[in-house]
Amino acid sequence: MREKLLSMIEKNSRIDLKELAVMMGEEEIDLVNELAALEEEGIICGYHTLIDWEKTSIEKVTALIEVRVTPQRGQGFDNIAERIYKYPEVTSVYLISGGYDLLVTLEGKSLKEISGFVSDKLSTLDTILSTATHFILKKYKDHGTILNKNYEDIREKVTP
Repeated sequence: MREKLLSMIEKNSRIDLKELAVMMGEEEIDLVNELAALEEEGIICGYHTLIDWEKTSIEKVTALIEVRVTPQRGQGFDNIAERIYKYPEVTSVYLISGGYDLLVTLEGKSLKEISGFVSDKLSTLDTILSTATHFILKKYKDHGTILNKNYEDIREKVTP
């Protein structure tokens, strides 16, 4: 039940619990209790709303920053990742494989604001060796959701 429940609410966290119970073939009270348990265990960490900022008049710029760091003895990347994710501009931090160690997502009002954050705050941290900044110019799909509703699925339909 957990895997199916988590998959369903990950796609739509606002789904009506009665509807979800019917879809899963479970009692509503059982789902409520399971959701509470998942939150208590820290498996469900939060609920988010996906917004297409391009359709608003609000200026928002998103950037992906690749960061190379010197890991600290006994703590690896955890301490530097924590220092980075405590900044309010930072929306996510991931430990990644490849040429860089961390992938940091930032949001700001302008390219200048993000560039300033990277040069004044991020690059000056003592364990950071280098950064590479990539600005997101347009989002087509985010968190599994297609943002441009003009998309037409041209795949051939397969019927059993």
